[in-house]
Amino acid sequence: MDSQPAQVSVVAPIQPAIELARRLLFQPFNLTRWFAIGFCAWLARLGEGGLGGVSTRVPFPGGFQAPRLPSGQASLESWEEVKSAALRNLPWLVPLVVALAGVVVVFWLLVLWLSSRGDFMFLHCVALDRAEVGVPWRRYAREAHSLFLFRLALGLIAAVPILLLLATVGVVLFRVFRRGGMTLADGLPLIAAGLALLAVGFVVVIVAKLTKDLVVPIMFLRGGTWREAWRELLGLFAGRRQLLIVYLLFQIVLSLAIGAGILVIIIATCCIAGCLMAIPYLGTVALLPVLVFQRAYSLYYLRQLGTRYDLFQAAAPPPVGPA
Repeated sequence: MDSQPAQVSVVAPIQPAIELARRLLFQPFNLTRWFAIGFCAWLARLGEGGLGGVSTRVPFPGGFQAPRLPSGQASLESWEEVKSAALRNLPWLVPLVVALAGVVVVFWLLVLWLSSRGDFMFLHCVALDRAEVGVPWRRYAREAHSLFLFRLALGLIAAVPILLLLATVGVVLFRVFRRGGMTLADGLPLIAAGLALLAVGFVVVIVAKLTKDLVVPIMFLRGGTWREAWRELLGLFAGRRQLLIVYLLFQIVLSLAIGAGILVIIIATCCIAGCLMAIPYLGTVALLPVLVFQRAYSLYYLRQLGTRYDLFQAAAPPPVGPA
């Protein structure tokens, strides 16, 4: 059994991850190879928004002004008009809403399933230095199914408090609309619900990040389920949870640095690069060096925890002996 490493660094994996991205994509450069690996990366990123973690805000000309709510009798009349229109269109409105909700759920499940398959496919390409699609699609079907079930459960569990909080916000806003103005008694529950939504979102993001960066590689190594991988990860960091906190904080720094670099490229190319990155699949291919670096970084970080977590050595094919 491996002894605990004396020091785990968040900086040490940067250089080997850059070197791996250069070797995988540029030595030699092969466009077919790029598109194959890019397809796996695109599947792995399904459902994720943004350009390499860069978020944008659309400014409001002349500043943002909150719309004024109608007051008094005008508010009551507006509500009565809305209620009357909804009742008149109820026979077709309810089936339409149900159908749209069903389409959204089916699409979400499909994206979740494909991205779970893509995570293992992309990891296969990076760890084994290969540009394969069909092989990892078949080889890691069991692990990907387990990952899909975990993400599905996480989404459903998170949906319960989120829907309750949104319902609370809706009730408060309904009262404000009918009254035609907001009071302190209305503002406090809105602030509390907003903070609670942020807290739930924060927990979900942390769990999803650790799953993608560290749990999926352990599943890749062991061929086990998400329960076994999470149990192993928590046992690995038992008594030194600060390492995970430092890792997550450094991921924020890395994301900001990568986002700033991508923003500079977009500005330098007069937004041409930004338009390319916004195109599905082609944007992933264009960002492939960054994505390979990010995937390789977590693997090199995990390797510091012992030879049992060296994906590059474990995934390498055995040497061929003399015939």
